[in-house]
Amino acid sequence: MAKISIIGGGSWGIALAVLLQKNGHEVTIWSALEQEIAMLKEHHEHRMLPGVKLPEEIRFTMDDREAVEDKDLLVMAVASSYTRQTSHRLSRLVAPEQKILNVAKGIEEHTVMTLSEIIRQEIPQADVAVMSGPSHAEEVGRGIPTTIVVGAGTKDTAEYIRNLFMNEVFRVYISPDVLGIELGGALKNVVALAAGIADGLGYGDNTKAALITRGITEIARLGTAMGGKFETFCGLTGIGDLIVTCASMHSRNRRAGILIGQGKSCEEAMTEVKMVVEGVYSAKAAMELAGKYKVQMPIIEQVNAVLFEGRSAAQAVRELMLRDKKLEVSDLPWPGES
Repeated sequence: MAKISIIGGGSWGIALAVLLQKNGHEVTIWSALEQEIAMLKEHHEHRMLPGVKLPEEIRFTMDDREAVEDKDLLVMAVASSYTRQTSHRLSRLVAPEQKILNVAKGIEEHTVMTLSEIIRQEIPQADVAVMSGPSHAEEVGRGIPTTIVVGAGTKDTAEYIRNLFMNEVFRVYISPDVLGIELGGALKNVVALAAGIADGLGYGDNTKAALITRGITEIARLGTAMGGKFETFCGLTGIGDLIVTCASMHSRNRRAGILIGQGKSCEEAMTEVKMVVEGVYSAKAAMELAGKYKVQMPIIEQVNAVLFEGRSAAQAVRELMLRDKKLEVSDLPWPGES
């Protein structure tokens, strides 16, 4: 049995807490929000995850020391926009080589750092790993079969974390490509906004398939330019996570995109979804990275134009459809060409 703290009391952290407790571990949930901890203590259920009951054995706390000290693993499950703040707050309590697993997805806008890079910067003494893949909290909390990938700096750390989480309904793969895993998980949220916008405009399956396939091309193009491995973007945290996020109504990014496609502003959409829409925060960072690495990302460029520049959703689709004529795969030769 391991002692594990979930840092963050949102729906994803709650789903993982239920999973880990069922696996026989001692689980504590920490939140900085007094009303969230009060709700969890009273109802043993999160309002954003109805029907997923938290076992009585799970502890709840707002105390930093209780959450961090003497724990075998800290699961960082706060929204990406709070990763730096929370890491800084807890840093002084983290022991040398204490393991931290980041399960949020995003890129910090003003630094374009991945979340594990932020954690390592704020808590340099920690052993930081990441987990990502097609895994809606609503389904993991209910024990629906799910596969996911853990990335870490060493195989020993990856295997240790895999053994904590893996069971008959939660299969865990491991990978050394931490950067690729994080980029796939963060950038798919921006493409999911585009997929939602297309749904909101009333477009169909053909459009969705085009956005998914061309979207993973953009993600892999940037990801490999930054040092991620192409195989990662063909796997769970690339095409797998992109498919589920673009297709499911569990996806807050797709739901926000639908509202934007229907004519609501970005702010109105996020208010109506009532959850953090990570793709909005990652969109600007993705464009900055595209410029830095000289990579074309037309879908993500149009999402930024809709979110922040006042371009209509219909005009953004038109811009994508009327781009310069291209080869689908640029390095495939024609017969007779050398």
